Amino acid sequence: MLGSQDALRPKKLLITGASGFLGWHLCSEAQSDWQVFGVTYTHDIKVSGCSMVSVDLRDFASLKQLMQAIQPDAVIHAAAQARPHVCQAQPQATFSINVEASWLLAALCADQNIPLLLISTDLVFDGQHPPYSETDAVSPINRYGEQKVMAEQGMVERYPQTLICRMPLMFGVVPHAPSFMQSLIQKLQAGQPLPLFEDEFRTPVSGFDAARGVLMALGKGKGYIHLGGPDRMSRYEFGQHLVNTLGFPISRLQGCLQADVDCSAPRPADVSLDSSLAFSLGYAPQSVAQALSCLLAVT
Repeated sequence: MLGSQDALRPKKLLITGASGFLGWHLCSEAQSDWQVFGVTYTHDIKVSGCSMVSVDLRDFASLKQLMQAIQPDAVIHAAAQARPHVCQAQPQATFSINVEASWLLAALCADQNIPLLLISTDLVFDGQHPPYSETDAVSPINRYGEQKVMAEQGMVERYPQTLICRMPLMFGVVPHAPSFMQSLIQKLQAGQPLPLFEDEFRTPVSGFDAARGVLMALGKGKGYIHLGGPDRMSRYEFGQHLVNTLGFPISRLQGCLQADVDCSAPRPADVSLDSSLAFSLGYAPQSVAQALSCLLAVT
């Protein structure tokens, strides 16, 4: 009887970084198949249907206690300081969460032999030879990309079963964890001009599609998988889709070049991802135009 009840119990999924943009989407999307536990630390939030816990992932004793208490069936590690300019300015502080905490989690998942997925980034590449497939050599040009490479490699060394999901630029609307898109909308609504790079290219995807892709990939094995969107476009081209969707005049946009802006962290020119592997497994993100229409119709 106990065995029967255990078989019917929803499997437990632990998601770190639950208060972040992707973490929030993951907690929301995973509940149809999992009993979800979200880990926060600097920002406390509530996600309906999700059990939230506050833990400093840099504290090995606290992290080990959390894993023992929940006994998750799988872990998605989405916690990170993902702002490149912060990593560039504070390398030691960001190393502790982006790298060391990732290594600790990998060691604990190895002890329990459970599926572990790391959320990584397209910024592990230098932008010189796109589109990037899973087999291309990493070549980061900023501190954030360097830290993610160290996290990837160190986690795989400690737990070879780790799956690395490299994510593109993500967009969407989450009140407590804004994406870059929300700042664009605020400027448009305020009547301000919107300068956007014409020579920086990504393969953007909505937060909802990104979360669905990560959950699809979870448990499919080890190694690397890219979860870019179907469109390669510049920031300026994304802005064109945004103003068209919102009904603002295209004249609000101002094209500019990376060389025109003094950035605190180096920016690669084109880190478009080749996501053919994910597409073959059933990953089917919407185009930017489709996703924007859906997102902004309900906001």
